[in-house]
Amino acid sequence: MEYSVQKLSKSKIEVAVSIEKDEWQNDIKEGYNKNKHKYSVEGFRKGKVPMQVLVAAYGKQFLYEDAIDIAVDKAYEEIMNKENFEVVARPELDVKDVGEEGLKFVIAFTVSPEFELGQYTGLTFKKDVATVTDEEVNAVIDKELNDRARLIEKDGEAENGDTVVLDYSGSVNGVKFDGGTAQNQTLELGSGTFIPGFEEQLVGMKKGDSKDITVTFPENYGEASLAGKEAVFAITIHEVQRKEVPELDDEFVKDIDDELNTVEEWKNKIRDKILQDKEKNADIKLENDILEKIAENTEIEIPDCMIEDELDYRIQEMEHSMAQYGLKFEDYLKYTGETIEKIKEEKREEAVRNVKIRLIFDAICKKEEIKVEPEELKEKLADVKDEQRMKEMMNYYVQQIIVDKLFAFLKANNTIEDETVSK
Repeated sequence: MEYSVQKLSKSKIEVAVSIEKDEWQNDIKEGYNKNKHKYSVEGFRKGKVPMQVLVAAYGKQFLYEDAIDIAVDKAYEEIMNKENFEVVARPELDVKDVGEEGLKFVIAFTVSPEFELGQYTGLTFKKDVATVTDEEVNAVIDKELNDRARLIEKDGEAENGDTVVLDYSGSVNGVKFDGGTAQNQTLELGSGTFIPGFEEQLVGMKKGDSKDITVTFPENYGEASLAGKEAVFAITIHEVQRKEVPELDDEFVKDIDDELNTVEEWKNKIRDKILQDKEKNADIKLENDILEKIAENTEIEIPDCMIEDELDYRIQEMEHSMAQYGLKFEDYLKYTGETIEKIKEEKREEAVRNVKIRLIFDAICKKEEIKVEPEELKEKLADVKDEQRMKEMMNYYVQQIIVDKLFAFLKANNTIEDETVSK
């Protein structure tokens, strides 16, 4: 076999292959032996038809299709072993000439694009240095206190923040509508749970009070038959409840966390958690800023097939995510009026960015010889005993180690300036 390589673009390569007569005849014989169990000719048992009989009956061209498959497979394997192309799409075959004297064909490869890495060291970035305010700590405490508050029945008028137990029955033009009637419904006034104007008109009502209130459904209301319509609701209040928030003291702290003894310890723990979250977010932002800057400095002609593969992956992610909640992707498309083509168009810019970042990521790792050492992977897998689980986790840990090493390299070889922020 002889072949020549022609570079058509930064991501497209054509390989012209020529199979000479002797090799081609061997491929024909191999194709016959591989598939002779399929052949039957009168006077011979199926699978026992001699090759010359098949040629006499149908012509030698009858055997070319199988022989071409064999010749192309051999050629592909040899080319890939010698050239080490990073193929990113199914190769395209074009048979140019086939006959007794041999076979000639061209294989078109779409490969990972060649490109020059832009500057990725010696740059300057700002990293948020997080601080935590007393207000942020107190907000967490207030939420915990409110989450653990009890509802206590109260006398007197309902106020915003109170909870009422009520019956209501709604009608439009005197006709009741589906979903407009309920008994013993619990509603926190001021929560915005009901349509605008509903909760406000319950403020001031007391246990045992009844009255009609008038509201207008929003123009964009989910039920089209009610959108923009004026409705009257007959209201009866059965109970008014106020929220009793627990007292913030050492006993409360011990109740929510048996490792803590004082309010001050709890505040410190909250402060540490907020700070930890902010530092993590700051680190993620820094890493994104670094990648975005390198991407900005690097020009890459990305093959359409790589972008399409990324878009297909995003669609599969959506399907999987919905399936976890018992939703069918087909139903989502039906109810939202979306199409796969429209979703892909909306996600195309993001897909291009992801592919570009991945190519840059791999190029830096290759250039800087960033790789996983066996002992590093062994350490990660030390606690994984199940063999199947180990196989599943291996690729995950390889990627994790590589990512950590890459960002460690980029942070060490660029200037990172602190920028203090509170939020």
